[in-house]
Parts: sequence; C-alpha cells; structure tokens
Amino acid sequence: MRELLPHPDKLPCIPPTMTTNRRKGLILVAASAMLFSTPGLFTRGVDASGWDVTFWRGVFGTVVMLGFMAWRGSLRQEFSAMRGPGWFAALVWASGALAYIAAFKLTSIANVALIYGSAPLLSAVVAWAYLREVPRRIVLAASGLAFAGVAVVALGSLGNRSILGDALALWMTFTTAVIFAIFRKYPDTPSGAVMVISAVLAIVPAALFGTPFEVPPHEIAILAVFGVVFVGAVTMLLEGSKHLPGGETALVSNLEVPLQPVLAYLIFTELPPAATFIGGAIIILAVLVSQWPQSSKA
Repeated sequence: MRELLPHPDKLPCIPPTMTTNRRKGLILVAASAMLFSTPGLFTRGVDASGWDVTFWRGVFGTVVMLGFMAWRGSLRQEFSAMRGPGWFAALVWASGALAYIAAFKLTSIANVALIYGSAPLLSAVVAWAYLREVPRRIVLAASGLAFAGVAVVALGSLGNRSILGDALALWMTFTTAVIFAIFRKYPDTPSGAVMVISAVLAIVPAALFGTPFEVPPHEIAILAVFGVVFVGAVTMLLEGSKHLPGGETALVSNLEVPLQPVLAYLIFTELPPAATFIGGAIIILAVLVSQWPQSSKA
C-alpha cells in the first residue's frame, strides 16, 4: 500500500512508467495468488466451525496489520484517508470473507477454487458496468479460455457439490470483482485500513454465532498463522489491482485455482477427478495468453 512504502523523498528520483507499474501489479497479484491457495488448507486443518475460523483469522490478521502500520508510522494516515469508497469496500470484503470460509466447510476445496475461476468474467463485467473499462481483446479471449477451463473442472465435480457452499463461493467471487473495480477507480483508497475494518466487521457476527473461545489452543495457533498469511495475500492483491485492469487482475489471481486442488491432495489426499487437472492446465494457459504483448490494433 502506498502509505506503507518509504517516503518519496527517501526514494531514488526515478519517474514511474506504465510498464513499471504494470510489472509491479503482475508480481503482486501473482504472489497473492500463491498465498490465496492456502485458505482451504487452514480451514480444513482445524475442527473449528466456519464462524470460529473467521473470528480468529480476523483477530490475528487485524493485530498484525495494525502492528505493521504502526511500525511504518502510517496508522493515523491510513484511517484518516478512509472515504465512502473505502467503507463500501470494507463492507463488501467482510461479506465475502464470511462466505469464503463457510464455503470451504460446506463444499470441496476444488469446488471453491473452480468457482473462483469465474472471477475474470465477473470482473470484466463489473469493470465495464462500473468503470466503463473496455478490456483488451486478448484479455477477453483469455477470459473465455479460463471459463472453458472452469467448465471442464465443473464437469468432473458434478454430483458432488454442496449447493449452499457453491453459492457462498460464488458470492465471494462476486465481491472480489467489486473490490477490484473499487480499487481500480479509487487507487488512493487505503488498503490497510480497508482490510482492518473489513476484518472487524466480520469478527462481530462470527463472535455472535460461533464459539471462538472454545477452540483448542493448538487450533488457535494454526489460525494465527492463517491470519498472517491472509494479511499478506490481501495486501498484495489490493495493491496489485491498482495497477491492472479488473479483468486482468482476476485472471492472474486465477493461478490459485489449479494450485488449491493440488495442495488439497498433498495435504489431505483429497483427490479431485482428472477433469480438475485438465481444467487447471487450461486456466494456467489462459493466464499466460492474457500476458501476450499488446499490438497497436488490439
């Protein structure tokens, strides 16, 4: 986040370029995708309910984020910069976070991952409706390819899905698309403050409907790590989304889709059908296609 970076006076006087900003966005979003491939592992790795997982992840994530902002001396600046778009983003993100954890408890890790694979299409639609941002033709083509990959994975999961879990995963995907659009239109929105406020908003219902203080200490320790990983993933995603179009941001972040089923198998021996691996390969190809150099006619 810009407020957490060194002061401009301490940086070399090198004017930023669109190419540099785009490269920064790609690196940040790709790194966040790697971290976002782990939530299913943390959620499935404990017996705590979805409400309890949300509570403890939010508590530790908030503490880490506040500590980091205080260490960088940007705590007051972050929260004083909050405006309407930031508060709306926090509310949307909180609802998506609640749905995300619950989805992992109600359906398979592969299902949550494949449903998130529709994010590029949803993000392109939201970006067009909200920002009037027309995506490059190559990104549109890659989004269609990614959707084809999702369809292949979905065919292999027919008959094994939880309707409620899948619906929650779809809602989470939609909220992600909305957040991409908000940060794209208002790049000065303080992502750290948004993350903290959204976590607090999610903690309140989690505390009311869950039993977080009955969770065993060893599971709380696991969820503490989850909170730290989540902070890193969210921060990099939100910052990266400021430098890329909404559809392209979602497409690159889609790298987590094929990674999640693989990790689920390695840790829990949750073996998805062959279609999941085929579809995952198609999704990775779509991400690579989306980065094809833009020509003057594209």
